[in-house]
Amino acid sequence: MSDTLYMQIDMNILVKHPHVYLQDIARLSCTSTKALNRLRVLPVINLEPDTPGRYTMSVMDLVDLIQKKEPDLDITPLGEPSFILTYRPAGKSQTVFDILKVVFISLASFFGAAFSIMTFNTDVDVGTLFKQIYQQVTGNISSGFTILEISYSIGLAAGVLFFFNHFGRKKFSADPTPMQVQMRQYEDDVNTTLLEESSRKKDSS
Repeated sequence: MSDTLYMQIDMNILVKHPHVYLQDIARLSCTSTKALNRLRVLPVINLEPDTPGRYTMSVMDLVDLIQKKEPDLDITPLGEPSFILTYRPAGKSQTVFDILKVVFISLASFFGAAFSIMTFNTDVDVGTLFKQIYQQVTGNISSGFTILEISYSIGLAAGVLFFFNHFGRKKFSADPTPMQVQMRQYEDDVNTTLLEESSRKKDSS
């Protein structure tokens, strides 16, 4: 009876060293301890040390590579049929360009959100509505800086914080924030697009 290797691979795998071994990209389980130890250090690919990026690979390529090393081994791949290697060298210092990108995105998000809130308030004429409500309830003319404007501003800020479930490094609950959910969906879409583009290039070649 031949031994069996179970190999589970995620869609996107982060590697920090240009010399990639099987244990770096797959979770392995085998009925033979000796075969498992040999396959853990099986070289898969050597990347350019100074060229970080994303590289697509097929699980079948790994199966062929393993079968050359262990021809009598039954291989059961689990997970994605194709996957992406994201090579990001370890210990790479943050460049000035990366810092500027973070600052630019933060400023664009802040002022973009502020502009959206202001245009919404202007569009529905919240200021006039508050003045009318204040005058009807109190009988006095609103100065534009009353309890209505103050409570609305505080409520708006609190609503944003509770909606995004995030303030600094603290979270109000264990649930993922809406931003984390959207980023996860974006990452899945990017990974799917990269794999489909790679498959199309192989089919056309």
